[in-house]
Amino acid sequence: MEIMEMTALELGWKIRKREVSVREAVQESLDRIHVLEGTLNSFVTLDPERALARADEVQKGIDDGTLTAPLAGVPVAVKDNICTKGLRTTCSSKILYNFVPPYQAEAVDRLYAAGGVIIGKTNMDEFAMGSTTETSAFGPTKNPWNPEHVPGGSSGGSCAAVASCEVPYALGSDTGGSIRQPGSFCGVTGLKPTYGTVSRYGLVAYGSSLDQIGPIAKDISDCAAVLETIASYDKKDSTSVKRESYDFTSALIDDVKGMKIGIPSDYLSAGLDEEVKGAVLRAAEVLKQKGAIVEEFPLSLVEYAIPAYYVIACAEASSNLARFDGVKYGYRAPEYEGLHSMYKKSRSEGFGEEVKRRIMLGSFVLSSGYYDAYYLKALRTKALIKQSFDRAFARYDVILGPVAPMTAPRLGESLSDPLQMYLGDIYTISVNLAGLPAVSVPCGLDRKGLPIGVQLIGDCFQEKKIIRAAYAYEQARGSWQAPELAAAQMQEDRQAQSQTVAQTGEAKGQRGGDGHVKTI
Repeated sequence: MEIMEMTALELGWKIRKREVSVREAVQESLDRIHVLEGTLNSFVTLDPERALARADEVQKGIDDGTLTAPLAGVPVAVKDNICTKGLRTTCSSKILYNFVPPYQAEAVDRLYAAGGVIIGKTNMDEFAMGSTTETSAFGPTKNPWNPEHVPGGSSGGSCAAVASCEVPYALGSDTGGSIRQPGSFCGVTGLKPTYGTVSRYGLVAYGSSLDQIGPIAKDISDCAAVLETIASYDKKDSTSVKRESYDFTSALIDDVKGMKIGIPSDYLSAGLDEEVKGAVLRAAEVLKQKGAIVEEFPLSLVEYAIPAYYVIACAEASSNLARFDGVKYGYRAPEYEGLHSMYKKSRSEGFGEEVKRRIMLGSFVLSSGYYDAYYLKALRTKALIKQSFDRAFARYDVILGPVAPMTAPRLGESLSDPLQMYLGDIYTISVNLAGLPAVSVPCGLDRKGLPIGVQLIGDCFQEKKIIRAAYAYEQARGSWQAPELAAAQMQEDRQAQSQTVAQTGEAKGQRGGDGHVKTI
């Protein structure tokens, strides 16, 4: 098995056993990125020199026994809205094209403390506003299973990087499904923790009451290990919650006997693709055969989740994005007349169409005369949705359903109809409105060979239940293969390099990336 085809925990074990060096693992990741980036565009920024220097530093810590964490030395990619000190963080927006943070996100600090090696920053929908990773100012990311299709969003770059084995795991952020939906589209596992479990310090805010950082990996074991690493109480984040325990890997048990699993009948109604529905119900049957009690039930209020979510998220976005004005950092219009002209031109030139659309919508619902009619009504609906989930979890341990109504659409299809893109979030956004944990796990392929994910939702602070259910399902499902595209291109590149070496005696091209900092 190739180094980058291993899970994060498998690679971490090999590194601790001295069977693979940290530098070897990092170089393999950089080489794979160099081969695939021209097709996938998973990354916005790469810094090979920094990554290799960090690899040597971590190797020293492993050798002298100061770094013993299970993920020490394993390469990781970080979504480009999570601040990394000294490494460019753009949110895939022109308005932050040159922003290098002077501080670091708490989640990244915790990865560093555990011996993580950051390879680079992954592409995303601009300011996490989108479901396809097509609204990025640096071009769309492609789906590793089929480059003619989107990887989902907004954490599409992170999910594509993991799916194509450019990195073993990555960090993403989830505001309305932005870890789970691209996880489903790319055939990887994505976990959104309970709101407040992972510090939001250093996460560039989109919807402050909805955003949450979470792991993306090849399987649930990796996700549990990563979550255990990054979760903590942080006094720098006013929404951070002090939990009694941050032990998530103990839930990796192949036993769901007696577990009560509910399937919302509302999720199986019109609008759900038949192939997706079939794959999700087969996953439920697998858990039933392993001893779980599976029932359908009416969740209610599902149809109100999308309007409530977009009113709240856009209102918070209009406030959060007001700070990007071209004054202190980021993009500033080259020509303007006076202060107000500079604000207008910098923001209109720096923000993309989708971001402008959501800022205007948010400003509208917060304006005088509309605040009560829209924003307050949306907040009341949010409370009712939480109550609906509370009633459901009084009866069930886990809620099971689809992640998205369909598999990954073709590039360009969603951008031509923004409303259709919003409707695609119907099964994921309620989780964020209620602050719940949820995970997306691959459960099959459609007739086009595109992945389908099943979503497992838990009650607040009940990550262990969904991890346990996901692990039991994975054990029955068996291993999940990487997309053929990545493997084929890697083999093709190796053959080309071998021919070049034979002809000239030296390999052409730069090993380990296409420059110190990738600028797209």
